Amino acid sequence: MDNGVKISGNKFVITGGASQVGSEITRHLLKAGASEVVLFDNFALGTPEAVADLLDDKRVVLTRGDVLRTNELFDALDEAAGIYALAGFLTKPLTLNPALGLAVNVQGMLNVFEACRYRGRPKVLFSSSVAVYGETKSALTDEADAWNWYGQQPGAALYGASKIMGENLGRLYHDRYKVPSISLRYASVYGERQHRRAVNSAYIIDTIDSIRRGERPTIPDDGSEVHDYIHIHDIATANLMAMEADVSRESMTVATGTSTSLNTLVDTILKVMGSDLKPEHRKADNAIRATVSSTLKFTPEKIKKTLGWKPEISLDEGIRRIIAWLDAEKA
Repeated sequence: MDNGVKISGNKFVITGGASQVGSEITRHLLKAGASEVVLFDNFALGTPEAVADLLDDKRVVLTRGDVLRTNELFDALDEAAGIYALAGFLTKPLTLNPALGLAVNVQGMLNVFEACRYRGRPKVLFSSSVAVYGETKSALTDEADAWNWYGQQPGAALYGASKIMGENLGRLYHDRYKVPSISLRYASVYGERQHRRAVNSAYIIDTIDSIRRGERPTIPDDGSEVHDYIHIHDIATANLMAMEADVSRESMTVATGTSTSLNTLVDTILKVMGSDLKPEHRKADNAIRATVSSTLKFTPEKIKKTLGWKPEISLDEGIRRIIAWLDAEKA
């Protein structure tokens, strides 16, 4: 079975398409020659305004639909060669609404695979997360590491569990029904069109906003908490390469391999903005947080070897792009 799907000349569906990552993947698909891109979204979290500039291209179709209604997925998947399954609740919204969050993340993905099973078995690219590792204790975390949820906030653990279930639905549907799929485990995604629902990445926007108001940026606790910040451009290239690759039933970490502490992140933002403000540390009481580790380090070696993918956007460059986008939004 050939599990690779060419981008050029084919139709693709993106669930949760009216989103930061969905819009970036769409831009890359159009540039690569896709014949049609269906942005499938119920607009509960995403907005039509987030993709308004894309609708000038006649190949882009914005469709109101919900992954909890399988019939709407059936309609959208007509003659589709592949689907990018982005629709889902992140840690913060899932913590605030666990009933709906778990329904979307688990039942929604089951519905996607069921629809694909009966719609010609288009290839599924599942947007998973490094949350499947939890608070891993490994010096270098790769795809063989087990999930360690001990010590996590309940919302973060539930989010990680929902992604583990999504990945294993992909393996099950590959084995039983020959539906090809790949799970891409994103690190902390950031970039232009940044929304406020991603706990780690929203912190970047909040910090930029504080500096622009002339306020000292605040850093939780001692600032030693680390994350691997991956730009949306690199997320999109990974998704396109995975779609075309003759690979299925695999999970791959999409990360830079660089751990950045909150102290370093804020210093980088201040440097890029040319600010001499001094950050201040505050105890993070009752804040929703995905991880608090100061030792987390992911390796992207598997995706590099399997797909030939590697990150291209440095943190400095990524911050500059966000600031340029914010300036354009205000203009």
